[in-house]
Amino acid sequence: MSSSPPESAAELKARALRHLARREHSRAELERKLAPHAPDAEALRALLDQLEDRKQLSNERFAEQRAHVLARKYGPARIRHDLKARGISPELVERVSSAGEMERARAILERKYRAPAASRDERARRARFLQGRGFSAEVIHRLVLREGD
Repeated sequence: MSSSPPESAAELKARALRHLARREHSRAELERKLAPHAPDAEALRALLDQLEDRKQLSNERFAEQRAHVLARKYGPARIRHDLKARGISPELVERVSSAGEMERARAILERKYRAPAASRDERARRARFLQGRGFSAEVIHRLVLREGD
């Protein structure tokens, strides 16, 4: 694999904007993608700072968008893990991942299972399903017990 020569500042900025035009990126993600093309680490840091100053790159916007996409299918634990892996700060991760957990779990459960659980085994199966999706034990307990009443 041959490495290409470092790009000029304008070429690097154009590459960054192409990535951002496709979808939101976290700063860490974009830095990882651009690093092989940057002339040096300082030029890359300067470009990322410039993009953040112009509001073209935003960890907060990325985290909110990513959490929204994942929330349709996963719980807060899974969302937190995904965001942390993408370089989002712990404070921001907590803020965007835990909103509306009970409602999301209920919606996911209702989409997956149309009828109420008829047996104890069925409730256990649903609890394991929600656990695998990253929902807290408290939420699982409340939803599964509510079905049993």
